[in-house]
Amino acid sequence: MGDLFASGRIVDLIVGFAVLEGAVLVAWRRAHGHRGAVADVVSVLLPGLFLLLALRCSMVGADWLWTAACLLAALVAHLADLVRRWSPANSSERPPGR
Repeated sequence: MGDLFASGRIVDLIVGFAVLEGAVLVAWRRAHGHRGAVADVVSVLLPGLFLLLALRCSMVGADWLWTAACLLAALVAHLADLVRRWSPANSSERPPGR
């Protein structure tokens, strides 16, 4: 079990489960008629996946630039998800008078 953590393979395992979760969610949403299922699922999972990659870089002793790049990518993905959720086209709330 120690080798799983020392090698960073534990993160690979978790990323694999997250990708499987994403595939199941996309299939389920499409089966229930949700448009944009892929974009919805990817926007939710991507920031966490980049954080996991940053963790893996840190665990295996990769150059700090790789860790920083993964953290920056997580921030960008998170901000993109926020913009996507808060855009008027995706908002379930309509402004008064409309």
